[in-house]
Amino acid sequence: MRIFYAAADSPNYWGLPQSRLWHVNLYLPLVNLGHELVRFEYDFGPHNGHLDPSNPVQRQFMLKHRQVLGEALLRQVRIAHRQKPIDLLFTYFYSAYVDPEVIGEIRRMGIVAVNWYCNASFQFELVKEIAPAYDYCLVPEKFRLDDYRTAGANPIYCQEAANPNWYRPYELPVEFDVTFVGQRYGNRPGYVKHLIARGIPVRVWGPRWDDPPKCPTEGDAELAACAGGVLGDEELIRMYSRSRISLGFSAVAQKPKMGLPPIKQVRLRDFEAPMSGAFYLVEYFEELTEFFEPDREIVMFDSPEELADKCRYYLDNPSRREVIRQAGMKRARNEHTWQKRFERAFGQMGLNMAGRKIA
Repeated sequence: MRIFYAAADSPNYWGLPQSRLWHVNLYLPLVNLGHELVRFEYDFGPHNGHLDPSNPVQRQFMLKHRQVLGEALLRQVRIAHRQKPIDLLFTYFYSAYVDPEVIGEIRRMGIVAVNWYCNASFQFELVKEIAPAYDYCLVPEKFRLDDYRTAGANPIYCQEAANPNWYRPYELPVEFDVTFVGQRYGNRPGYVKHLIARGIPVRVWGPRWDDPPKCPTEGDAELAACAGGVLGDEELIRMYSRSRISLGFSAVAQKPKMGLPPIKQVRLRDFEAPMSGAFYLVEYFEELTEFFEPDREIVMFDSPEELADKCRYYLDNPSRREVIRQAGMKRARNEHTWQKRFERAFGQMGLNMAGRKIA
């Protein structure tokens, strides 16, 4: 297919400005499948600080500036379509980016329009307005599919994955016992503090870990001492090979309402870590068990005490850890690639490699 591709290189536009996460995980796998991609040349930066339509100031900015993006998008799509027909518009768009009518105008050119978005678990409002404008929305949060349908959109369940040409093990010495790479928020500091209190060697990398907290609590000094700064994309992958145990957390940043459990979601890390050869110890989330078998391919925890106990057990049992690590890597590389996710999704849309509907 000839695909017009419109997405920022990374979702981490504020904390990791050099990251190319979506380029590696979305753009390159589409190229690897043999599709011809035309990139949308545009700076999404000004829009990314104004994504929330419920905020009056951000809403005002959004209504003014998405016309600029829409005009640029239509201009570039029309030029590319005249040169050689475009079969598919593939975007990672928020409602703040573009007016829904712009997507409708592109569809009227005979181009199938698809939007990918991966934060609907707690930020569905950021795409609720734009989602119905597309032919299809690729949705990795199974429990949000009905919300898309209620909004008038056409969702296809498409879980996250990883690119096996990028995420791989490295021949490096193992230096660390327990590590985590990612932002500091939600329940993550509490889990890490518990490991420190139990005497388990743990190191963390990523935005905010060494920021002084507004309301200091016990263990903050020890937490800051185990923080190692921000890692680049390749450094992150190498860290999986440098660690005996790599941690994952499933709860999102947003605090739950009083009395409600935290919102959880399957993450990109849940596939990139095993694919990179990590022994992966992750916070329990039922949907993730559909992709990996617990205690055989990954290991899961559901409380700070269970996390600490399992860290200790697997640090003391390297042979058992190695069996699980190898099994998780095999499962991820065999089944959980973006290439396979896209092939499946395009098949559900009824598209063949040429972009035409399959009779």
